[in-house]
Amino acid sequence: MRRRLLLTYLALIGGLVLALAVPLAWAYAQQRTGVLLLDRRADATRLAELTDQAVREGDTSVLVSEVRRYASLYGAGVEVRDDSRAVLIRSGTVDPPAAVAVRRALAGRTTERLPLVTPFGPDRVVVAEPAGRDAQVVGMVLVEAPTIDARRDIALVWLTLAAAAAAAFTVAVVAARRLTRWTLRPVAELDAATEAIAAGRMHARAAVGGPGPSELRRLEERFNAMADAVSAALERQRAFVADASHELRTPLAVLSLRLENLQPHLRDTGADEHRQALEEVDRLGAMLEDLLTLARLESGTGAAAGPVDLVAELAPRLDAWGEVAAARTVDLHADLPERLTAHCPPDTAGRVADIAIDNAIKFVPDGGHVTVSLSACDGTAVLRVADDGPGLDPDELEAARRRFWRSPRHGNVEGSGLGLAIADELARAGGGTLALRPADPHGLVVELRLPLDAFGQP
Repeated sequence: MRRRLLLTYLALIGGLVLALAVPLAWAYAQQRTGVLLLDRRADATRLAELTDQAVREGDTSVLVSEVRRYASLYGAGVEVRDDSRAVLIRSGTVDPPAAVAVRRALAGRTTERLPLVTPFGPDRVVVAEPAGRDAQVVGMVLVEAPTIDARRDIALVWLTLAAAAAAAFTVAVVAARRLTRWTLRPVAELDAATEAIAAGRMHARAAVGGPGPSELRRLEERFNAMADAVSAALERQRAFVADASHELRTPLAVLSLRLENLQPHLRDTGADEHRQALEEVDRLGAMLEDLLTLARLESGTGAAAGPVDLVAELAPRLDAWGEVAAARTVDLHADLPERLTAHCPPDTAGRVADIAIDNAIKFVPDGGHVTVSLSACDGTAVLRVADDGPGLDPDELEAARRRFWRSPRHGNVEGSGLGLAIADELARAGGGTLALRPADPHGLVVELRLPLDAFGQP
């Protein structure tokens, strides 16, 4: 937008400068051409008077002397003819195209206009003047004069106008750039604040009270007020979820304990219902833990980012998951480098790996395979958890990261539906991204990308 606005300003200013400079340059060329015509016509008129006198007295000595002196002094070509077009005197060179001027002069018509003289030409101009008294034409005088002085004057004026136009345009460019920056500074601040809020920094605000149009400054104030209201609403919502999850943990623990204490007093007919009740309590407890984790992640109260050795963080978790996978007859294979350091909060990759491996083991059938790999690519650490289970449909890949989402095909599998939502929040809080892709030929790939630590690599 800044470039478009600046180009608009410069186009208007450039058009205004040209609208002033070009007519001025053209007007001066016309004025200087008129002066040249008047000067040369005055000379031709004086020579025409001498021509009339010479023809009437039959003595051309004075005329010849004046013609030669004039031609030598001004570098012009002069030609004097009688009424029969016979050349009486010629000094210098007169081009053949002057025949048109000759006919006009012998018809009693003087030269009234010249072609416009510019720095690029013409090199010479022709002025014809009839000689005679009253309506009787006894001859004519033709003067072909150089235009070097006129062209030099016009060139100097044009160069001066061009320099003045360039200077004015340069000043206008500087002023337009400052005006553009001044006008769009609030827009840039709003854009930066919006980008920061979209990235999760809910406390970012546009600066108020700086330079810029008053209308845009008022827009900044209203934007900040709106952001404060949205941030407060989100904070209240997160606080409610966190408080509710935290406060429900104790009653839920008491409920679980009392259900367990009821077991010795139950008959065989109530054993299945008692077991199902305990499972529901456990599932509710896991859901509360997940909700509390999400609330903490969204509130930004997690650990600060720093250098984290991902291999050291993942290795013990993979050992533990290997036992779980073996108990479920699932082959868990890990491909880790010797060392890879990312810049993220501690435990980010480990918790995402836990969620992805837990989901994979749940859905992979007996004898299936789960592969965990870690590598560096394009300045990021890439953690991939791939399985050969049933996977997800293309329209389910994006929806899988929503809270409480569960595929209709997997409704009987235990879980809260918050795992991938938590993994997505963990990736975002760590400055990375989480992607879900189909595996080949079937299955699911969970890919976490985290920025590499610039100083932590071997």
